[in-house]
Amino acid sequence: MFKEFKEFAMRGNVLDMAIGVIIGAAFGKIVTSFVNDILMPPFGLLLGKVDFSNLFVSLSDQSYPNLSAAKAAGAATLNYGLFLNTVLDFLIVAFAIFLLIKQVNRFIKPPAPAPAPTTKECPFCIASIPLKATRCPHCTSELRAA
Repeated sequence: MFKEFKEFAMRGNVLDMAIGVIIGAAFGKIVTSFVNDILMPPFGLLLGKVDFSNLFVSLSDQSYPNLSAAKAAGAATLNYGLFLNTVLDFLIVAFAIFLLIKQVNRFIKPPAPAPAPTTKECPFCIASIPLKATRCPHCTSELRAA
């Protein structure tokens, strides 16, 4: 059983998938940092010095100065700023994957066109015969021109 598992785990597809998941996790952290630390601060500045990670709606009767204070008080909140950051993360990752796949597809050779047929079937005996044949060599039937 261990031998079968080892063969399964060492197949190329499984290893490729594992490497992809690991690189994807690392790439996700990079994108999250890019969104939170580089992209969102200028957007917040342009929109009136808004910190998107602190945008929330308190579902309790009290108001809180920021999200961490609301969480410390144990208040129920709708964290739409964090949701916006996560959506932006997703859009950036999806766009990056789109660009990557588009480039990879440029390097993949298109399949060669199917070669033109060189034979046809005899309508009488269903044998394979050359396209230019006027008589079937198997059943000796005369063939009409195509």
